[in-house]
Amino acid sequence: MDDQRKAVRLMQDYISEHISEDITIADLAEASSFSPWYARKLFIKYLDMTPAVYIRRLKLSKSALRLRDENVKILDVATDLGFESVDGYQRAFRREFGCNPKEYSNSPVPIWLFTPYLIMEKERKVSDMSEIRNVFIQVIEKPARKVIIKRGNKATEYWSYCREVGCDVWGLLTSIKSISGEPVCMWLPKHLRKPVTNEYVQGVEVEPDYSGEVPEGFEVIDLPAAKYLLFRGEPFAEENYEDAIREIWDAEKKYNPEFIGYEWDESNPRIQLEPRGDRGYIELVPVKSK
Repeated sequence: MDDQRKAVRLMQDYISEHISEDITIADLAEASSFSPWYARKLFIKYLDMTPAVYIRRLKLSKSALRLRDENVKILDVATDLGFESVDGYQRAFRREFGCNPKEYSNSPVPIWLFTPYLIMEKERKVSDMSEIRNVFIQVIEKPARKVIIKRGNKATEYWSYCREVGCDVWGLLTSIKSISGEPVCMWLPKHLRKPVTNEYVQGVEVEPDYSGEVPEGFEVIDLPAAKYLLFRGEPFAEENYEDAIREIWDAEKKYNPEFIGYEWDESNPRIQLEPRGDRGYIELVPVKSK
C-alpha cells in the first residue's frame, strides 16, 4: 500500500514540477516506476480523477492566479501553460470557472480554484519525531484589516471544519488576493462568534477598504491592528504534520509572554497558516502589552 501511495505522490510531484510542459501518461509512468496502465489506475484510485483532468484543472488554476496578479496577455498565459490554442484555453477556463479569462483578468472575482490533495507516502500514524527540535518565536504586527470568512457550526479544528464545511473552501479563498499572501485559519474569540456558529473558520485577510465581491455564504469581519507572537517549527515530513502541529501547541502552552513584556490577548483570533512541511508549521497567537 505504501508503494502505491508513494507512486501517486511521485506523479503529483512530477506534475507540479513540469506543469508548463506537455505531460504524458508515459512521463507519469516513468516517474512512478509503474506501467502506464497501472500508473493511471493508481492515480484514479487515490485521487478520483484521471491524470488528464488533474493536469487540466491545475493548469487552469495556475493561469487564473497569473491573470489576477500579472499584467499578462491571454495568449501568453495559454502558451506558457501548454494549451494548444487560445480558443481551447478560453473554453476550458469558462467551463472550469464560469467566466472567460479576459473578463476575469479585467475584474477578478472569487472563483473555485483547484487545490489538489497531496497524497502522503504513508498512512497517518504516530511518528518518531523524537529528536530535539527548535521552535522559533518572534513578535509581529498585523494592521487593521477585513477578513472574508466562511463559518460552520461545530468545528474546532481543520478536519472537523472540512467534514462540516468542505475542504474546497480553501481553493475559493486562494483566488481572493490577500494582504498576507495566503488564506488563513482562525480560532475566533467569543465576541466574533455567533450563537449557532463555531470558533474555527477559514478566511482571507484583505484591505480595510475592500469593496470586491464576497462569495455567497461568506461574510466579512473587521479586525483591529494587533501584535502577535509567531510560533514556527522546523520543516517536517508531510506525513508528520499532526506531530508538527502538536509540537507548536505544546510550545504555546509552555511559553510565558511576560518574559518579553506581553500577556495573551483574548480579544483577537489565534491564526493558523497552512501546514506546509517545507517551511515548518506556523501559528500566530495574539498578545498585548502588560
